[in-house]
Amino acid sequence: MKGSTYRRCYCRDADGKALNKSCPQLSSRRHGVWAVRQELPPREDGSRRSFSRSGYDTAKDAQGDLDKVRALLDLPDSDDAEGQVRIGDLLEEVSKNKKASLPSLEETRRRFRSGQKLTDVMTVSDLLDEWLEAKSKSRRATTVNGYRSRVNYHLRDGLGHHRLDRLSVGHVQAFFDGIDDRNEVIRAENEARREQVARATWGKRSRPPAAEAERLAEEKAKLAEMPPFRRITGQSTKHDIRRALRTALNFAIGRQYITFNPAAHVDIGSAKRPKGMLWTAERVARWRETGQRPGPVMVWSPQQLGQFLDAAEGHRLYAFYHLIAHHGLRRGEGVGQDWTNVDWEARTIAVAKEIVTDGWTPIETDPKTDGSAAAVKLDRETVAVLRAHRERQIAERAARMEARLPWTDTGKIFVQEDGTWLHPEMVSDAFREIVAEADLPPINLRDLRHGAAALVKAGGGDIHDAKAKLRHASISLTSDTYMELFEEYEEDLAERSAAAVPRARRPVSDTSAHASLTQEGEEEGQTGGETPPDLPSS
Repeated sequence: MKGSTYRRCYCRDADGKALNKSCPQLSSRRHGVWAVRQELPPREDGSRRSFSRSGYDTAKDAQGDLDKVRALLDLPDSDDAEGQVRIGDLLEEVSKNKKASLPSLEETRRRFRSGQKLTDVMTVSDLLDEWLEAKSKSRRATTVNGYRSRVNYHLRDGLGHHRLDRLSVGHVQAFFDGIDDRNEVIRAENEARREQVARATWGKRSRPPAAEAERLAEEKAKLAEMPPFRRITGQSTKHDIRRALRTALNFAIGRQYITFNPAAHVDIGSAKRPKGMLWTAERVARWRETGQRPGPVMVWSPQQLGQFLDAAEGHRLYAFYHLIAHHGLRRGEGVGQDWTNVDWEARTIAVAKEIVTDGWTPIETDPKTDGSAAAVKLDRETVAVLRAHRERQIAERAARMEARLPWTDTGKIFVQEDGTWLHPEMVSDAFREIVAEADLPPINLRDLRHGAAALVKAGGGDIHDAKAKLRHASISLTSDTYMELFEEYEEDLAERSAAAVPRARRPVSDTSAHASLTQEGEEEGQTGGETPPDLPSS
């Protein structure tokens, strides 16, 4: 393609017409400036175009830029018409902006080979949009919604304005430090509002006197002007945010947009996984006195679980609660199970599908992880409970058909009265009602899964058995969550093991637990082989 350097000036004749190359003063080396012109590949519609720029002090400077333009034009192969148009678009846009620098040859080569846009500067926000779009095609809707929440509520405002190729560890560290600073402000504002609520509240049952009523009105007016209560961004959420950012930047590395992931090198502190805690008698008493739960993950003792199952036995979802309590299925896995996945002879149930919520809409997806999709071994009692549930479901269907009411055959083990899917939140609502009616210490439905790990320990298993039971991907996940819970059982198990041995004399320790066991053995005339009692609740 044709291209050249030349000297030009901006002199005009009497009529105001530019003289350009016809200016007589161009014979002087000090007059005018140097310029370049290079023909570019035609546009997609076939129209001609060129790159031009002037203002160079010397012919050498002009020739240097012309060489750069020609090097860029050489990036696509001679038979790559699409590539030539892309390079032409880039140079045409640069030519329109006289102050824009010529693109870096190495950076343009990298972008060109990776298929990245050449005419735009990608920001972190642009990357996040592209990453979410790609994830939506390969991941579960609930997973993508979680990523989108982190992007929209945190990452886009905090880091989205940065150029992707210039994002540094310092930028990311400052972003997370800003979250910590904002948390401090929120804590202070929440505390100030809490104090103001106390000042604006008349705690007595009687009406306040006129003077107090006037003061309370003033305090309430002050309260209305204060920021509302807000939640801080906890440590676990911060790790979720960094995980999303790190994954997005790894996606960018895979697309060859960048070569370094700054999110992998920031320090945001460790995230402590909530530990499972047993509802001991002391903790139950404290809860009844104060209404406060000892921890976010609470687990029933076997006796408390038995009380719940006794209370739930008449409920049409009893089999659901029995199954997840004994075998640790997640809520969505339990709701999503098909009858075809039950092997009655082998006493197994294959976890192949689950029903989760996308917003509020229930959707069917594959299990959470590859390890979650596995066959779960069932005990004989659970098999019997499922058989009874099957007979009950068949009777429900027959009754509706006889009454000419609709029945949808979804093939699910647990369904609504008309056979349609159960909404996952329905089983949680029913669970809370049963717990309240049974006057048991509160746990979440998910904590029944945690309780299944406790049953492993109560049955003599170890942390590895709990990992297999819950289908965890790694032993570290099981250990982080349940090791302290297992240790809480150690004392009870040690006492039970010692008490299982009948003795003719009173134990030296003379504990109430040992004394009662020995006395019972003496009264019944037992000399060995007695069944150990259930684990105490404390």
